[in-house]
Amino acid sequence: MTRLKGKRAFITAAGQGIGRAIAEAYVAEGAEVYATDLNKDLLTGLSGADCSALDVTDKSALQGAVSEAAPDILVNCAGFVHAGSILEATDEELDFALNLNVRAMFHSIQAAIPGMLERGQGAIVNIASVASSILAAPNRFIYGTTKAAVIGLTKSVAVDFVTNNIRCNAICPGTVDSPSLHNRLRATGDYEAALEAFIARQPMGRIGRAEEIAALAVYLGSEESAFTTGQTHIVDGGWANG
Repeated sequence: MTRLKGKRAFITAAGQGIGRAIAEAYVAEGAEVYATDLNKDLLTGLSGADCSALDVTDKSALQGAVSEAAPDILVNCAGFVHAGSILEATDEELDFALNLNVRAMFHSIQAAIPGMLERGQGAIVNIASVASSILAAPNRFIYGTTKAAVIGLTKSVAVDFVTNNIRCNAICPGTVDSPSLHNRLRATGDYEAALEAFIARQPMGRIGRAEEIAALAVYLGSEESAFTTGQTHIVDGGWANG
């Protein structure tokens, strides 16, 4: 398949989970992929991509890497999930989440758009979450706050560049099988009970697969979605319908 042939794609947090699945799907669809991750070792085995270590909270490094890659498609996957309500949240945790979940997207998009304007086209795909302004998940105060900001950021970029053939969309996954999910489940102290609880809140009776998110990311990066911008695409197995 070659839906992305001739496109350069820059992907953050491509080492595992959703980011890895997107990177693999983009390579399979013919894109020239620049895959980055904080831990370069996680990129091992990602054949067909130009892989490099990158700390997206380092503005200079991030913007330099994006500018050098000059992507036609920018996929912002880097993020972190904090647990707890507002009463457990600390200023340090909120600062960290804002820097990683929101400010890194601000910086990467800011670096990518000038080149997109020069080429007369571009697609930006931001990984947000259904736990955001769409719905509230218990004990996800910081995460939901920052992912709601990602949705606002996405819509603002979309409207500002809608006449420049630059599209910006957000994917809002529900609970997706990934290494980070399993780490959070283990952190509860009762992995099996936590997994059962996560599955129980899914109307489909299962959690999502990273490949299901990647399929949408391919569509949003391709010309098939040329008339789509500023949208929050929910992929949550019907969770938000509850």
